Amino acid sequence: MDFLSLEYAALLGGAVVLYWFLPWQQVRWLVLLTASLFFYFQIQQQYVWLLLVMAWVNFWVAGQLSRSQAPLRQWLLVMGIALNSLLLVGFKYIPFLMTILADVTGLRAGTAIAEWARSSIVAPVTLSFYVFELIAYLADVYGGAKPATSFLEFATYKLFFAKLLSGPITRYHHWVPQLRQPAQWQSRNLWEGWWLITSGIVKKGVVADNFGVFVDLCLRNVERAGSGDLWLAIAAYGVQIYFDFSGYIDIVRGSAQLFGFQLPINFDFPYFATSVSEFWRRWHITLGNWMRDYVYIPLGGSRGGLGRTCFNLMVVMVVVGIWHGANWGFIVWGVWHGSALVGHRLLIASGWGSGFWRTTGGAIAAWLATQLVVLLGWIPFRLPNPVDLVQFCQRLWGQSADPQFASKVYVQSLGLSAGQIGFLLLLVLGWHGILYWGDRYRINVNPYLKIFAIPLLLFFVGLMSPAERPPFIYFDF
Repeated sequence: MDFLSLEYAALLGGAVVLYWFLPWQQVRWLVLLTASLFFYFQIQQQYVWLLLVMAWVNFWVAGQLSRSQAPLRQWLLVMGIALNSLLLVGFKYIPFLMTILADVTGLRAGTAIAEWARSSIVAPVTLSFYVFELIAYLADVYGGAKPATSFLEFATYKLFFAKLLSGPITRYHHWVPQLRQPAQWQSRNLWEGWWLITSGIVKKGVVADNFGVFVDLCLRNVERAGSGDLWLAIAAYGVQIYFDFSGYIDIVRGSAQLFGFQLPINFDFPYFATSVSEFWRRWHITLGNWMRDYVYIPLGGSRGGLGRTCFNLMVVMVVVGIWHGANWGFIVWGVWHGSALVGHRLLIASGWGSGFWRTTGGAIAAWLATQLVVLLGWIPFRLPNPVDLVQFCQRLWGQSADPQFASKVYVQSLGLSAGQIGFLLLLVLGWHGILYWGDRYRINVNPYLKIFAIPLLLFFVGLMSPAERPPFIYFDF
């Protein structure tokens, strides 16, 4: 079920009406759970049972954790984390791991298993996000938080359809109070929710998908593209992935707000960061917080000296890369960002240029350097296949475009020149800057203006979105 479809609008609208019409708390939970199961059934019906079984097993393990004493508690935690992790590995990483085994040992069985897994195993949509939330829940209960006492309540939280597919990663103990003490009906939730949903649809349908057309055309013709075209594609992909994912999050948070729920913010204008560390505090915030709390801090965080801190940062980013997918390109992306974080930490420790970075010129230089690092890092993320990645990088400098490339991409397919696409990128950056300025100075748009603008913006999306709308990028993870 597409988030930009009438089917989703109908499901959301029907669930909202029933939720607010029914006064009984547990019946409201049942409405949300039923809507969530129906939603997932429309996407991947063969795995509905798996999501329910995983929820039940973790619900049971958490209950045992709260009632047990050491060392049984430690074994239960390890068992629960291992079960969730093995499920993730079994569905997503077997082909990759078996290919590595075959390459290292020469065993034909590894290749055979990898080929069988690629053709036979279809990973459940949402598995990575689902597993991370479950691991966080078990770790929090082990740390002393109270477990869920009602499976209906826990399943409603875990399977809530708005956030089910790609987050934001929401922790049980942060969000469940909203289920237990639901907000009273307020008209503000209605128009603010639809405003967020509309904003997300504009980001996805107008900005991300249109730039995505150009990116796909360039990357399907790398051998014909010139270096300038590829740099333009890198910048366009940076815009595409941000507006695609943040647009999805806006739709999710807006959908939740219709029920009176506040989901965590996942983006805070990351492309205005002036360091890679700041970028990761603003990009995919809930994933960053998860990694900090359940990987970085347990490894020792920054408590073991500079060397240990740098090692921990690298481990965290490699894990982030592997979490995104079983491919060397994602590992390269993780190592790239890990190296950038380590470099930034070493720069701070050395004190080099500390006075310069606090000046206006230093801030501009830091912003440009950060964006260059981030944009270059998107190359292995978008092209995780090593062969494609090497070919792309080889053509980044000193290469002229095939004459047919400009005709096919700019004239026939897009009707825009490279300069016009560059201008559109600057226009989007400027618009984003206005939004950033308004957010920092807490400038609120008049609610009546929002209500008036919603149908106009949706009509605009219908006019400007491409004929073929690709799925959200993060649905692959």
